[in-house]
Amino acid sequence: MKNTRLENILNQHLESVKFKDYCPNGLQVEGRSEVKRIVTGVTACQALIDEAIALKADAILVHHGFFWKNEAPVVTGMKRRRLQALLNHDINLYAYHLPLDVHPVLGNNAQLAKRLGIQLKRGLEAWDPRSVAMVGRLAEPMSGAAFAERIEQVLQRQPLHICNQQMIQKVGICTGGGQSYLGLAAEQGLDAFISGEISENTVHTAREMGIDYFAAGHHATERYGVKALGEWLSQEYDLETHFIDIDNPV
Repeated sequence: MKNTRLENILNQHLESVKFKDYCPNGLQVEGRSEVKRIVTGVTACQALIDEAIALKADAILVHHGFFWKNEAPVVTGMKRRRLQALLNHDINLYAYHLPLDVHPVLGNNAQLAKRLGIQLKRGLEAWDPRSVAMVGRLAEPMSGAAFAERIEQVLQRQPLHICNQQMIQKVGICTGGGQSYLGLAAEQGLDAFISGEISENTVHTAREMGIDYFAAGHHATERYGVKALGEWLSQEYDLETHFIDIDNPV
C-alpha cells in the first residue's frame, strides 16, 4: 500500500480533521512509498524505532509522535537521533493523538473500558461531541477495592486508589493525562474516575468531593488503542502489523 493512501485511510477512519490537537495527526515523517510491514506502539521513542529497524518495518504507527506544541523546534540531541534513525532506514512515522483517544471502537477509552467491563454511555463533556473523557457504567456495583483488583489484573499494574469507601457503578474514564476531569466527574455524580496520571491536587479533590479515583498509568492505559488500530489495519487491508510494548512504569 502507498504510504499516502495509508494516511488517507487512517485520517478518514479516525476523523482526524475534526480535532484541534497538540501535535500534527497523520504522517509525521515520510519514508519509503510502499508500506507492507508496520510496527505499532504507544510512543515513538528510540527503543521502538530500534525494534522497527530490527523488524525491517516500512512504517511505525503510534499514539505519541513528534512535534508537540510548545516544544523546541530545533533538531538536536534526542530528536536528531530519532529522526536520523527513521530517515536513514526510510521508515514512515504515523501518529494519532486525540483522534485515537476518543474513537468509539478503536480508541484508548473504548478499548480500556471494554477490558474493565465498563459500558460507555456518553462524553463527560456533554456539550462536546469529541469529549476526551467518557462516562460509563459497570454491569453490577462493586467495591472500590474490588475494582482496583480488576484494574491490576487487566493492566498488570497496581493502580493508585484514592478510596472513599463506597460502591462503584457509574464510572468516568480518560486514559493518559486525564486527571483534570476529576472535578467535573464528581459534579456529575459519578462514583469513580479512572485516568493514567495523577497530580498532587487530585488526591484532595477526590477526598473532598467524595469520588473514588484510580491512577492506572499513562502508558498502561494507552496501550490498547494503537494495538487495536494495527489489528484493524491487518484485518481490513492485509497489512503485516506488530505491536511492540516498550516498558514504561509511568
